[in-house]
Amino acid sequence: MSSAFTRRRAAAALVTAALLVPLAACGGNDDSEKVTGSPSGSASATKANLTVLAASSLTDVFTTAGAAYEKENPGTKLTFSFAGSQELAAQVEQGAPADALVTADTKTMDGLKADTGTPTIIAKNRLVIATGEGNPDKIENLKDLADPDLKVVLAAPEVPVGRYSKQVLDAQKINVKPVSEEPNVRAVLSKVELGEADAGIVYETDAESAPDKVDAVEIPDAQNAIAAYPAATLKSSKNTDAAAAFVAWLSGPEAQKILQAAGFQQP
Repeated sequence: MSSAFTRRRAAAALVTAALLVPLAACGGNDDSEKVTGSPSGSASATKANLTVLAASSLTDVFTTAGAAYEKENPGTKLTFSFAGSQELAAQVEQGAPADALVTADTKTMDGLKADTGTPTIIAKNRLVIATGEGNPDKIENLKDLADPDLKVVLAAPEVPVGRYSKQVLDAQKINVKPVSEEPNVRAVLSKVELGEADAGIVYETDAESAPDKVDAVEIPDAQNAIAAYPAATLKSSKNTDAAAAFVAWLSGPEAQKILQAAGFQQP
């Protein structure tokens, strides 16, 4: 792992230790109630039970961020539902009860304009090659993934990280035949962690979430793709003020500190 990865993991650990408290697994969508004098200092602070649909790559960081938000906003309870962005979009289109949505790409969010408020980019991410701990196959770059003796796993092309992976491989004219195509980035990471694959393309933050199980081979910026994460309220929400307050908070200094400690880039 690079020294930059090590520094970010240390920063993430400090932030998590300071902020992480148990998240309540509440499921109701009660109408929001205004709260005066909220510690968050937000003029639109409310209390409510919020359900947030979020991309799989946000699993760890949103657990920490959610705990911090609940601590700042007593009475607000967050329930996160993590999945591939394409799965989240299907849930929204099918009318799943939820209050806010965060995807790992703008394309998916743009396809839901009729269902969401105006989205805001809250973070960015980049791709890396995840290998087994110690990089036993000595993978150095994207070209190495074309080795037919390697078991490479990618996300399915309809998944944002799968689409980004295809984009960078096609740009370098590299033909990779994956042993499987997974429904989200965490499934790709899991295959590498368990030794079911020799390598896979994941987001940098996902590789950093498993430092004792995988190594990350960096992809040069000139060959890489940048993922943008838009967040938006859902028009079907019964807690519109509370949902808007949470989405706005994600762009604020406290949330940005947590996101960047986890390895996400500034929006």
